[in-house]
Amino acid sequence: MSGWLKAGLIGAAIVIVLKVVGLIGAVILPCVGCCAMPLEWVTYGCIGALAAYWMLPVRRMGPAAAQGALAAVIAAVIGGVVGIGVNVVGTAVLGPAQAASVMRQIPPEVLQELVDAGLDPRMFFGAGTGAVDIIACGSVCCGISLAIAAGVGAFGGLIYAGVKPE
Repeated sequence: MSGWLKAGLIGAAIVIVLKVVGLIGAVILPCVGCCAMPLEWVTYGCIGALAAYWMLPVRRMGPAAAQGALAAVIAAVIGGVVGIGVNVVGTAVLGPAQAASVMRQIPPEVLQELVDAGLDPRMFFGAGTGAVDIIACGSVCCGISLAIAAGVGAFGGLIYAGVKPE
């Protein structure tokens, strides 16, 4: 198995763990979810460096950057697909409880005003919470994540090859 593939699969496992921790952490402590995304970017850089580490010496910066980008993209694809699945399951399990919690925080007179205006207050919680919506938004985010992963992974491989060419 080539070094960039090994690095990509190891990175995918780390990204999956970060996605699950981000979802669980967002429920318990919201700042944990905010920290998961920058940790993914750092992971992509480390994946790129790992791919360059497994290259045969003498490492050249161009091929190291290419292998780093490839390894990080593999990790981002696998992590993104699993992340979308995690978000679909998380929303199915936690969505109704979160909607009920928000509804309890809205003052009764505001809810009554919405009803008097002919609006069902529950309609505000229906859009964007279905599986199709999560998959569509997740696909766009996954595409952006692929570009970020390629850039950061290439940078990690480039830096490693520049520092340790032998």
